[in-house]
Amino acid sequence: MSTPTPPTLIPIILAGGKGERFWPVSRLKMPKQFLSLDGSGISLLQRTAERLLSLGGDWSALWVVTAAHLADGVQQQLPQLPEENLLVEPQGRDTAAAVAWATLEVVRRHGADAIAGFFPADHWIGDQAGFDRTLKAAADLAADQGAIATLGIKPTYGATGYGYIEQGAESGTYDNLTSYRVSRFTEKPDRATADQFVASGRFSWNSGMFIFPAGVMQAELAAHAPQILEPIAAAGVAAYADLPKLSIDYAVMEKTQKAYVLPVDFPWDDLGDWNAIERLLKGDQSNVALAQHVALDTQDSIVYASDPEEVIVTIGLEDVVVVRDGKATLVVHKDRTQDIKQAVKQLQADPRFQNLL
Repeated sequence: MSTPTPPTLIPIILAGGKGERFWPVSRLKMPKQFLSLDGSGISLLQRTAERLLSLGGDWSALWVVTAAHLADGVQQQLPQLPEENLLVEPQGRDTAAAVAWATLEVVRRHGADAIAGFFPADHWIGDQAGFDRTLKAAADLAADQGAIATLGIKPTYGATGYGYIEQGAESGTYDNLTSYRVSRFTEKPDRATADQFVASGRFSWNSGMFIFPAGVMQAELAAHAPQILEPIAAAGVAAYADLPKLSIDYAVMEKTQKAYVLPVDFPWDDLGDWNAIERLLKGDQSNVALAQHVALDTQDSIVYASDPEEVIVTIGLEDVVVVRDGKATLVVHKDRTQDIKQAVKQLQADPRFQNLL
């Protein structure tokens, strides 16, 4: 019996993250990817699946990797997803393990030449046509050069919260998009360094989206992260308990000679914390309010309430985030939203607050 021809691209969504910087709305069993943060009622995971369906062809080509405690939520949100395409990790071991397991499954089902793409579940992309065109170009690059292609977002400012990719020599053009060998990856730089990167014109933001022939990634994992690949190849998910926690960037991308980058400029945001809501929705408003909000002398603030019947009143505030969800309230200056994770750690350490996690 012949193996069925795989789709042009097998899109795989990584949906195991916690999204702690969106606490108190993001919780252990209702993380960021399950939330609608734009008032549409459509979750980030559902938007991501919708965005990728045209590339895979239909639901049978779409895969999701998630954590055990989130599997039921994924099935509820994506009821059309075939059960065999939901890979459930028994423990979170960061993205290297997720990519390794899914890559081995792609090779088993479709062969080493099948092109796989990995996509975070919680990004916003403002140009579907541009996104489709870019991914098709990345798939062509991956197949043509045996590349691990990554999408580099052309930076608009010296962001310190993103990783950066430096482009090296040109390696070809695909649908009028120029590809480059990756010279180096740099994790979140300070502001002065980030500004230098942007001014040079040689750097892109690291989007965390990767496209490659499955056999190429398997070989690179074997070379650079055998402590992850080999146990999974031998024992499957039973190996997870003893795997190290490593990101795919650290395990492979920073070491491989097969990394290529396609710099792209479609509208993109990784929705890393509450400030992303302002970037997406503010427009000409003084504040962004996803709540009933009565504002007196309040500007450049973000207000969110899970209960549409609740009213939030603010007086004399500027550059502040106010979030109400159930029995929890968050008030934080917009410059300190990265510190929400530290506050969540304090809650985790206190038995009084376990119901708020």
